[in-house]
Amino acid sequence: MGFLKTIKEKAKKLKQELVVLHLAYSHPRTPWTAKAIIILVIGYALSPIDLIPDFIPVLGLLDDIILLPLGIYWAIKLIPNEVIKECRERARTYSWDKKKSIVAGVIIAFIWILAVYLIVSHIFINR
Repeated sequence: MGFLKTIKEKAKKLKQELVVLHLAYSHPRTPWTAKAIIILVIGYALSPIDLIPDFIPVLGLLDDIILLPLGIYWAIKLIPNEVIKECRERARTYSWDKKKSIVAGVIIAFIWILAVYLIVSHIFINR
């Protein structure tokens, strides 16, 4: 039971860090390089498609366990400490705007559909 509790706590902390990154993205003192990584990390976290599908035993979860925390760590390292502290404080009471979340989800789904279309059309046109 302790292992499951630990996993749930780590998942909650990851979710909180995604909120921190979301807030840091709109902060004026966040460098553009960090903003680019934040877009990739949040987009990957919200994306319905993973690099390694989740149904593949063990490997399917490794990308979420490794890539997501690594991206969060990398983005946070590029953001000034004062900005991170301020965003962590704001994240404690932050609530998501559901309309914006739906719009973001639709945009991410559209990007994946477009990517799949371009790949498939490139494969079949170049044959």
